[in-house]
Amino acid sequence: MTLGVTLSSTSRQLPIDDTVRLAREAYDAGLHSAWFGQSFAYDSPSLAAIVGREVPGLQVGTSAIPVFGRHPLLVSSQAQTAQAATGGRYHLGLALGTRYLTETAFGLPYERPIGLLREFLTALRPLLETGEADFHGELLTATTPYSAAVPGARPPVPVLVAAMGPQALRVSGELADGILPFLAGPRALAEHIVPAVTAAAEAAGRPAPRIVALVPGVVTADAEGVRERAAEAHELYERIPSYQRVIELSGAERAAELALIGDEEAVAEGVRRYREAGATEVVFTSTDLGGEDDRRRTWKLLGELARG
Repeated sequence: MTLGVTLSSTSRQLPIDDTVRLAREAYDAGLHSAWFGQSFAYDSPSLAAIVGREVPGLQVGTSAIPVFGRHPLLVSSQAQTAQAATGGRYHLGLALGTRYLTETAFGLPYERPIGLLREFLTALRPLLETGEADFHGELLTATTPYSAAVPGARPPVPVLVAAMGPQALRVSGELADGILPFLAGPRALAEHIVPAVTAAAEAAGRPAPRIVALVPGVVTADAEGVRERAAEAHELYERIPSYQRVIELSGAERAAELALIGDEEAVAEGVRRYREAGATEVVFTSTDLGGEDDRRRTWKLLGELARG
C-alpha cells in the first residue's frame, strides 16, 4: 500500500514556495505522494507539475477537478503537460462537483452529471493515450483538427474519479483507472464502494481499479480538541447528499467520526482497516488540524508505515 498526504485544499492556500517545502518534507519523511485540491485559486495541475518537478521521486495528483465548467481537450492539455513536467508522476483526479458550486460559480445547470462524466471520460481517454479524439456526444463534443499530444507525456496519465455513488462507480469502473473516495469509512468501502467499482471494471474487461481513499487523520495527544476542529472543518460535507449517504453507509452520523485521530497505535490501526477494506492507497487530509508539531508527528508515522 502507498501512503500520501494532501498539500492544499479549498480552505487553506499556501504560497507556492511553502508548498514545495512541504512536499520535500513529505518525501523525506518517506511518503509516496502529494495531492492538491482544486479550488477557485490555484490551478491544481499546474501546482502539481511545479511540485513534482521540484521534488523528484514524489508522485503528485489532483483531487479533484470538477467536470462541469471544463472541457476534455483543455483538461487533457493540463494533465499531459503535468505528466511531461514530472517525468510520468502525475495522476489526474476528476469529480462531479456539487450543484451549489456549479450553478453559483459557473452559472451552469447541474443536470445529468453521470451522463456528463461518462462522455467526459470517453472523450478524455484517447486524448491522453494518443493525442487524438473524435467524440460527438449529447452533452459535449471533442475533436482534434491536429494532434493534442504533449511530447514526453508518458506513460498515459492515469485517471481517477471522486466517485462514491452507484452510478458514478459504474462509470468509473468502466472508463477510469480508479477512484478517490473521501469520507468513506472502511465499512462503506468494503460493503458498497469497492465491490461496485471492481465489478464494473471486470465487466468492462479493465484491470482492477485503484482505490485511493482520502482520510482525515492526525496523530495527536489532544484527540478531543482535534476532533472538535475536525467536526467544524468537515461540517460542510454533512449538507451534501452524496456525502450524507456515504457517511451513513460508513456507520457514522458526523463526518468527523470517520477521521483517524489519536496516538500512533490508533492511527496505524485505522490505516490497517482501510487496507483490509480494499484501499490500495491511503491519502491523509487535514493533517494540520492539530498544528505543526502534530502534522510532523503524523507524517513521521505515515512514512514509517510506508517503509514498513
